[in-house]
Amino acid sequence: MKKVTVPYGEADLVIESGKLAKQADGSVTLRCGDTVILATACVADKPKEGADFFPLTIDYEERMYAAGKISSSKFMKREGRPSEEAVLRGRLIDRSIRPMFPKGFRREVQVIVTTLSYDDNHDIAAMAVIGASCALLQTNAPFEGPVAAVRVGLKDDKFILNPTVAELAEGDLDLLASGTEHKITMIEVASREIPEAKMEEALTFAQKAIAEAIEPQRGFINQDKEKIVHVDPEHIGEVKKFAWDELQKIVTEIDLAKRHDMLKELEATAIEKFAETFNEKQVVEAIDTAFLKAIRALILDSKKRPDGRKMDEVRPLDIEVGILPRVHGSGLFNRGETQALTLVTLAGPGQEQHIDTMGDFGTKRYIHHYNFPPYATGEIKRLGGMNRREIGHGALAEKALEPMIPAKADFPYTIRLVSEILGSNGSSSMAATCGSTLALMDAGVPIIKPVAGIAMGMVASSDDDFQVLTDLQGLEDFAGEMDFKIAGTQLGITAIQLDVKNKGLTAEMIHATLVAALKGREEIMAAMLKVIAKPREELSKYAPRIITTQIDPEKIGELIGPGGKTINGIIDAQGGREILNIDIDDDGTVMITSNDAAKAEEVKAIVESIGKPVVVGEEFEGTVVNIQKDRMSGKEIGAIVQLSPNKDGMIHISALGNGQFVEKVSDVVKVGDKVKVKVKDVDADKGRISLVRIG
Repeated sequence: MKKVTVPYGEADLVIESGKLAKQADGSVTLRCGDTVILATACVADKPKEGADFFPLTIDYEERMYAAGKISSSKFMKREGRPSEEAVLRGRLIDRSIRPMFPKGFRREVQVIVTTLSYDDNHDIAAMAVIGASCALLQTNAPFEGPVAAVRVGLKDDKFILNPTVAELAEGDLDLLASGTEHKITMIEVASREIPEAKMEEALTFAQKAIAEAIEPQRGFINQDKEKIVHVDPEHIGEVKKFAWDELQKIVTEIDLAKRHDMLKELEATAIEKFAETFNEKQVVEAIDTAFLKAIRALILDSKKRPDGRKMDEVRPLDIEVGILPRVHGSGLFNRGETQALTLVTLAGPGQEQHIDTMGDFGTKRYIHHYNFPPYATGEIKRLGGMNRREIGHGALAEKALEPMIPAKADFPYTIRLVSEILGSNGSSSMAATCGSTLALMDAGVPIIKPVAGIAMGMVASSDDDFQVLTDLQGLEDFAGEMDFKIAGTQLGITAIQLDVKNKGLTAEMIHATLVAALKGREEIMAAMLKVIAKPREELSKYAPRIITTQIDPEKIGELIGPGGKTINGIIDAQGGREILNIDIDDDGTVMITSNDAAKAEEVKAIVESIGKPVVVGEEFEGTVVNIQKDRMSGKEIGAIVQLSPNKDGMIHISALGNGQFVEKVSDVVKVGDKVKVKVKDVDADKGRISLVRIG
């Protein structure tokens, strides 16, 4: 057994091996406070047959028992498919460790991180990255770690290392960074308009903490690791020599279809030439490899980009809003060949998404979904459920706008955005971010400020020789070192997501990227604001309206009624939930949602009447709901009148005729009749209201 302690903010992180999951190739438990996770790694003995990629699988497993919970589902108590939060944590681990394997490694690797205990206070994601690193270090896989991760918060202009959940919620920054002693390999940020200079300070703070979490991991290193020194096979070099001159022409062809045809023609020629030397698969692999090298050479040596742009140039923009007639808001954002159509739907508070996971129980009122169909890249694939990439990109665009969504008190709607990616050649998630801003403003949602996003790339031959690329396109992404997405307002950053393919970025690389990204983001923002400068004054005529009123919180039970009888009766009387909905907050705020303004106002009056006490002399128009009879004689003695959904009063037969004698109540009124009445007396103790018919 081995046990080490890592400085980890206010609480230490304790890592232990040799106790659990002993048949895994590598396994550790990590504990911080009362949060405990198990990280395991298993590595196949041989390369996966036919694999032309690194077959790494990362699974993050939530367990409800870890938080002392049982699922609230009535039908399913066992954990099912991963929650979105679990998927995002799995992606964070993958993005942190994948770059640390050598090129050409083809053995299958599976890392599973399972939460065993959760105290709802200490962050799991950063712990999971460290756990995956320690587990992999124990195996014989050529993992070039250690890797560590830390979370950084910001409150009162002071950075907090590995803040608690409560501290993150109160602060302006949620930064998760992974890396090695001197470089950053992964960044995930949600923030409230943090300036670029402050973000650099936060990353410097994180880098120092990452370095401190690296050294204790070295004791887990397996000294019998496989050593891999990648050398291009013979077929790569031979085919490259043959194709290099032609590839120089192809990489500068701007037309996508023509470039594709030229590349296929070169492949066919090369296959024919090397038919007796290499098989077709080897030739195609060699052409693809040489093509990427040609792109890198063009950028680094010739200081040119494949589409002829300058290094800091944004592709042509084409922006529209309000392009669909019935949706509540729409924005179409085109940047080069990347096209995102974002649609907004508004609904009442009752449509909020309910969350029930290991670490969270509540509702969510701002939701962004991202769809990436195969036709977006001209491909044919089977359509299925959401994949991890769609979940990750949707979450990134969602958190980029989240700080700018108005408070529920100011705009009580549930807001759902859907971004349909109709074409993709780089940075569709940032196109979805820009499309979200456009669609929200078109819908009349009073966002605090507009948000724009941009993806940055880089090609580097060393830490000192690198070229930052503004508005990354697909070819540059495939050939380059990073995909650095940055979103924000005119005042600061609201979201960052960084993935790398090399062994990480230096502080100088990050600084150069942030500076160039700000310039590009400002250009995109200006183009967006030319199309729509601010949110529309009115919501779409097809969007529901919400009328808000207030009642005494102690009267909430009266409004709901036994088993929901009163509130459901009000809704049913207006035509049902397709027409109108009523939502109530604990503070007595009542929100009435309907497309029919007259019905909403009528219900508002009814709701307000429930919260008000009935006083002597007050006049009502009510409905006769019953003819009251004497229990002994059976004679009619009065009429019961409904004053509001939860209040009835009685007109005694003697008060029914306006001074005239009435022999039978049913001679004057019948059930269902509308009558005007005045309150004669109120017996609060017995809950009785005596009425007099007027008019």
